Amino acid sequence: MADPWLTIIGIGEDGLAGLSEASRKALDDAETVFGGERHLALAGVGNRGRPWPVPFDAEVVLSRRGEPTLVLASGDPFWHGAGASLAERLGSDEWIAHPAPSTFSIAAARLGWRLEATACLGLHAAPFERLVPHLAQGARIICLVRDGKAVDDLARWLTQRGWGASLMWTLAALGGPREYIDQHRADLFAEDMPENLIAVAVLARGGLGVPRSSGLSDDLFVHDGQITKRPVRALALSALAPRPGERLWDIGAGSGSISVEWALCGGTAIAVEARDDRATNVRSNAAAFGLMHRIAVITGSAPEALAGLELPDAVFVGGGLDHATFDAIWSRLTPGTRLVAHSVTLETEALFGELHQRHGGELMRVEIAQAAPLGRYRSWEAARPVVQWSAVR
Repeated sequence: MADPWLTIIGIGEDGLAGLSEASRKALDDAETVFGGERHLALAGVGNRGRPWPVPFDAEVVLSRRGEPTLVLASGDPFWHGAGASLAERLGSDEWIAHPAPSTFSIAAARLGWRLEATACLGLHAAPFERLVPHLAQGARIICLVRDGKAVDDLARWLTQRGWGASLMWTLAALGGPREYIDQHRADLFAEDMPENLIAVAVLARGGLGVPRSSGLSDDLFVHDGQITKRPVRALALSALAPRPGERLWDIGAGSGSISVEWALCGGTAIAVEARDDRATNVRSNAAAFGLMHRIAVITGSAPEALAGLELPDAVFVGGGLDHATFDAIWSRLTPGTRLVAHSVTLETEALFGELHQRHGGELMRVEIAQAAPLGRYRSWEAARPVVQWSAVR
């Protein structure tokens, strides 16, 4: 490696004693040292120290380009730390990193947990709803939280959602002389925690997690009746074939249920909805599932609202597709993009017939009936037939 101007060092609660020889040398040579006030104190850098701006801004480090500069971060700088935010904007010859064990690694080591089977989350700047996709009976989760008050808030949040029987471990100053670990039950938590950075480990008990199958219950979503119903949604998601890291355009999103289930599979979604009230429902559902960071909501109508959007890997049109909208969407898609569209009207069904003949794919008509009371007996109550056309560009 050439002579990098930036060194990124992970530092633990044991301070200088835990640093490698290479880290110590880089610390001695640096003209400027950035880090949190706690990090700077642990390293004893004196007047060379520059506390992070809040919120973190990589520009203050990049402005030192070419001068010997060092960044201090907690533990592993590339796990919920500043490392990647900096490295993504630099050439590979401009920086070098010396990580230390992460808070997650030390916490797992103290508890005897398999780290590869433990969900590790940074919640110091994120809502507790990020936990929702990970909560399941017996699930093990380690999360970083903002401060002592956040621990009490987390215990209350878990209890309100039926996870009050969960065990919680509070872990502070891990790896240092002031290390503190205690065990609690979420619904009985009542302790004044120190204000310094805290990790919380959770062994989930008592609640019901979100099912992993496609077609979640309609009752889990806020909606005004405009929702792709559970069985039909399962068919749509099967045809959309979500994969981690892929992007969906959900056009005419309604409640956003398709976007939510897509994002639960690890992708991101852009939900386009013409009505303000329904766009609000999409945001509410995204927030409830802890997916606001994965679902962007645009209030507008296709095709105008699609201008300037990043291209998708898949597109779902829940209804109202016409020739002009189809042409505007299809012409923008790259080869291999999947498109799935639904219809309950004869006019759009006729369009699907034309599109199937012209572009191929699969054309399917689905009729669903559910048992419902009929006087003293029961009978089948049929829903409107749904026609699904799916194709690959």
